[in-house]
Order: sequence, then structure tokens, then C-alpha cells
Amino acid sequence: MNEDGLKALLSAGETDTLEFKEKINEGLFETISAFANTRGGIIILGVNNRGDIVGVEPSDKFLGDLTNRIVNKLSLYPGIEIFNLNGKRVIVINIPHTGNVVSFEGHYYERVGNTTREMKPEKLKTLLLKNEPWDSIICDAELDEIDLETFNRFVQLSVNNKRLTEDSMKDSPQIILEKLKFATNGRLTNGAVLLFGKNPQKYFINLNIRILRLKTETITIDDKWIEGNLFQQFNEAINLIRQRISVRYEIKDIQREDIWDYPIPSIREAILNAIIHRDYFNLANSTVIKIYDDHIWFFNPGGLTDGITLEELKRPHQSFLRNPLIAKAFYLSGYIEQYGSGTVRIMEWLKEAGQPEPEYKEEFGGFSVHFHKDIYTEENLRKTGLNDRQIKAVIYVKDKGKITNKEYQEICNTSERTTSRDLSYLVRQEILEQVGATGKGTNYILMTPQRRQRRNNDATKTPESN
Repeated sequence: MNEDGLKALLSAGETDTLEFKEKINEGLFETISAFANTRGGIIILGVNNRGDIVGVEPSDKFLGDLTNRIVNKLSLYPGIEIFNLNGKRVIVINIPHTGNVVSFEGHYYERVGNTTREMKPEKLKTLLLKNEPWDSIICDAELDEIDLETFNRFVQLSVNNKRLTEDSMKDSPQIILEKLKFATNGRLTNGAVLLFGKNPQKYFINLNIRILRLKTETITIDDKWIEGNLFQQFNEAINLIRQRISVRYEIKDIQREDIWDYPIPSIREAILNAIIHRDYFNLANSTVIKIYDDHIWFFNPGGLTDGITLEELKRPHQSFLRNPLIAKAFYLSGYIEQYGSGTVRIMEWLKEAGQPEPEYKEEFGGFSVHFHKDIYTEENLRKTGLNDRQIKAVIYVKDKGKITNKEYQEICNTSERTTSRDLSYLVRQEILEQVGATGKGTNYILMTPQRRQRRNNDATKTPESN
């Protein structure tokens, strides 16, 4: 560009590809990000927004500092030209459209008309998915952001599980991070910041897990927010849930066995799934875990990835990873045994514990897992006021799957009239459900928590809502 070309730009005023900046500030770097993400553009530094030349410091140090800050903050190498107009220095910065998505301090910008705006999540997601997964994108964080205690424990666990070699213990964090694609040229990926960062919330404010203990939807007993990196969040979440569910003890072969409301491995796996498969493009919402008296609800932003259905989660399936780097870190350190097996293992653990099958749902713009407690224990049934006959019948149904009027009479040694009265009461209490027409074809099965919830929801619907 020559001097006449520069004067022509100054007289034309700001456009979607031209911006005037009076000095170096955050707005300068935001506009560089915006031009790189849109169509490219030119920034003239040393000019106010009216097009008046105010000039910049005429020193090599100023120019060197500007260049270094652009490179370090945005990983860009724009063309820079120096002009002297009316005895004042003006710098022209020419930013090309990169084809990649460029962030400044964890935020992404675009050019709309002659203004610079932060990119909406939907558009950002579309652009990023054209290139690479979110957790593989280079962040603004450098190696000194790594929490060495977390990172060293990760390496030790990975070696112990024989997923990294013992020689890895001799390598520096930078070498390991770059070998595993968690860093490039000393710059961390988003995934590395989430996994190993000292303070990931510095870059991603809503990176947290919220755990609530609730009596009902409107009565909250406890509400905790967990922050830190993903390994720290994972461990703290397990500990908090263990403190908020019940455990009883049984002696088997002189050994004491802890019997939790829900199998701890299934809780652990549900938390892992929420962390690994969360849509981190959507940092407006948190991962949420709600603990009720009779069930737990795990929720993470982001539905199922393309290629997998809710029904396929109940059997061995191919894993479609939204965050491959985050998944790799938990695999290497031994928290994951095999990709794609987590939801099946949850079902197996709950079945072994004699508890209802979990529910997998896409709801509220995300994915959720529902655990339901086994409410049909003798202890719980006695609390509801059932008599011995009714308790015996319910436990029979738990074991056999169903009961008929005749079977009830036989196991409880009751008359047909008493049996009918007992069964009707169990149906009214939503403990049993009648299946089939009245008469010999009638069976009674357990009313599952899922079925009870659906019935209650249907009962509360108004005509207008149907």
C-alpha cells in the first residue's frame, strides 16, 4: 500500500473490512479476531474513530511489542506497514481471513457491518465443527497454567495402567502434552486447560458441576457448586454424592459390606459420561446432578452425537466422541476401560444391585440419566403401612415378575375376598399395576417409578395442555 492508498482508506471511513484504532487495547485484538474469522480486513492504528490522525509512539520498541502481542494472544502473523502522515506515525495492520477460527482470551469475534461483535454460540459451533473438535482448539493459555499436581498424577496413573510407558516419567510436561496433542508449540488446547488447568474458570467461566440435594422440586436441602479442573471436579462430585445418599452395612462371611442407595461404580460412570460427553461449546449451562429421596438425575448440556440413538445406549455400541482429547485423558489414566461401554455397564451394575433400569433421555437441550432407588424393600414397604400379607406379595412380585389373585391366596393363605381387597389397595397406592381384563387373565406387576411418574404427569395435565 502506498500513501495515496492509505489516505483513500482514511477518507472512506470504517466498513466491514476497515477499522480505525487510536491505541493498543483489548478492542484492537478483538477486531483482529473478528477480521480473521470473517473476511479479513485492515486496521489503521493511530487514527480515532472520526478518521483523525493522532499517531502512535514512533519507536521500534512499540512496534516490536505490538507484533509480539498479536502473535502471542492470537497466534497470527498479520502484515504490518508503517507510514508517517502529517509528522505522525500510523501503522497499518492487514489481517487475512485464516480459514480457522481465531479466539482472543477464550472469546470468538466476528465482523457485522462496521462493528465487532462476539460470535453467537450457534455460529461458532458450526465454524469450529468444520475444522476440529472443541477440545483440540488452541486456547490462549500457556504451559504455566498447568496444575502440576493434577498432571503428575495423570501421568502416574497412565503408567500404572500401562497406557503410557515408564519412560514418560522422565519426560517434561511439555513433551508429554505435545506428544499426546494436548499442546502445540507451548500453547495449550482447550481440553488441556479443562483437564489440567490451575484455574480453568479463568478462561471458561461456567465450567462447573452443580449438585443439589432436594426434597421436592421446590424444597432444596443443599446446593453445591464444584469448580477446578475436570479431574478435580470428578473426584469432588463423587465425594459429595456419597455424602448425600444413604449406606447400610451387611456382614457376609465375617466381612462388612457397604450397601449404598445406588452402586458407587454406576454413579462414577454417570459423572464420567457427563464430563466426557458434555457440549463445551455451550458454556452458558452447567452440568447438574439432582439428588432426591428416591432418584438421582444427571444432566449435561448437549444431546447425543450423530450416529447414536437412545436405544443403542442399552447395548454395546460404537462410541462417537464429542471431546476426543478429554476422553483420551480419562482413558489413559484408567478411569475408562473401553469407549462406548459406559451406559451398558451402568445398567449391569444397577441390575446386579436389584435396582430399576436407568432411564436415558434427551431433554432440556441436553442429555440426562435417571437412577431410581429400589423402593420395594421390606423396610420401605413397612414404612408405608402395608401389612405382612401385602409385603409378602410385593416381594413375591419382585422375584417372579407378576402375581395372580389365585397365587396371592396360596402364598398368603387368604380368602378370595381378602385377596381382592388387598390387591385393590396395592393398586390404589401405586405399588402394583393391574394388567389384563378382570378375571383369570388378570396379573399384577410392580408399578415402576418411571410408569408412576408418567401417570402422575398425565393426571396433572389440564385439557388446554393436551
